[in-house]
Amino acid sequence: MHALKKNRPLRRVTLAAAATVTGFVLLLSLKPHTAPTPAEASSSVGHSSTASPGDSSGGSKSTGTRTVTGDSVQTRWGPVQVRITLKDGKITESAAVVYPSDNPRDQEINSYAIPQLRRETLAAQSARIDSVSGATYTSDGYKQSLQSALDSAGF
Repeated sequence: MHALKKNRPLRRVTLAAAATVTGFVLLLSLKPHTAPTPAEASSSVGHSSTASPGDSSGGSKSTGTRTVTGDSVQTRWGPVQVRITLKDGKITESAAVVYPSDNPRDQEINSYAIPQLRRETLAAQSARIDSVSGATYTSDGYKQSLQSALDSAGF
């Protein structure tokens, strides 16, 4: 006779309960997808470019300072959007203006990933930067938004 047949019904009940609890825990561990807020949704439609007074809006090696915001890129955990500042044809500043921060885990990951991505951007002077280990989705979104900003600037 099989071990789970009628002579041991308590084992079947225990296994069924364990399977139910395991399935419930796995279901609760899934992170729900959240839609972007209306402000983020409107900014993802296009990109904005602003220039300081007296700046030129010439080609890729223009003089002066200007700030360009890349497209909002939707990642698995939320949108990512990058703003860069260009001065005399060089990237002088890079900042993530929108990034996932809905829960403590997102905040923890991005507290070390965003500064690292900024340093990589300033060092590389392009969107050809390494991803941050443990923040792959944020890194990919950052690189795509950064490339969008660079394309808008004609860099």
